[in-house]
Order: sequence, then structure tokens, then C-alpha cells
Amino acid sequence: MDRFFTIAEDHIKRAMREGEFDNLPGKGKPLPKDDLAHIPEELRMAYRIMKNAGYSEEENELKREVMSIEDLIRDCEDEEERKRHQTKLNEKLLRWNQMQAKKGSNTHSSLFKNYEHRIESKFASPKKTGEF
Repeated sequence: MDRFFTIAEDHIKRAMREGEFDNLPGKGKPLPKDDLAHIPEELRMAYRIMKNAGYSEEENELKREVMSIEDLIRDCEDEEERKRHQTKLNEKLLRWNQMQAKKGSNTHSSLFKNYEHRIESKFASPKKTGEF
């Protein structure tokens, strides 16, 4: 790893000497604020990776809300309250599907479902010798 660091440093120093950084946009201006500054430092890298992979904080929050509502429905004994929670859950799931459609994600395809089933069965069954 040190060799790659040294190579990168050499390239950067050469570019600086040759003035390749002199006309970059924003030169001399402060860096923009980090949009993840409100996230604890130890979690920022994970959030940044998720963001770069196409996930948003809104999706994460929506997923947490869905899981909370599902817990409420599971533990609810009053039928009227359960219906209210189910209505909220349906609204959240509709929003989730809209977000996924906007991104072009199709997690309802038969190919995805088949893959998902295979993964779940791998985790559910005990690991046999010689299998991954």
C-alpha cells in the first residue's frame, strides 16, 4: 500500500509543479460544506458509500418508519388502531415504491425474487462442508 501512496504523491507533486491545478474551478475558495456533517463521524463513510450507491437519507428514514409501523401492527390488539397503522403503512410503502421507480429499481422482478429466495435459503440452511 505504501508503494501506491508514494506513486500517487509523486504524480500529485509533478502536477503541482507543472501547474495543472492552477486553473481549477473554485481555486482559492473554501470547500463546500459536507452534506453529511450532521452524521456522526464514525458513520459518515457508511452513509457516503450508501449515497454513492444510490441510497438516500430519505429512503433510510422511510425504511425505518415502515419497520416501526410493522412492529406496531404486529403488537396491536385493537382492530381500529391496527387499521390506522395499516393505512399509514400502505402510504409509506407507496412512497417507497415511487422512490424506487424513480431510481429505476425493480425489486419485484421474478429474477430478483429468485435471487432473493436463493440467498435466504443459504442463510436459513445449516452450512454443509465444502459449500460456500
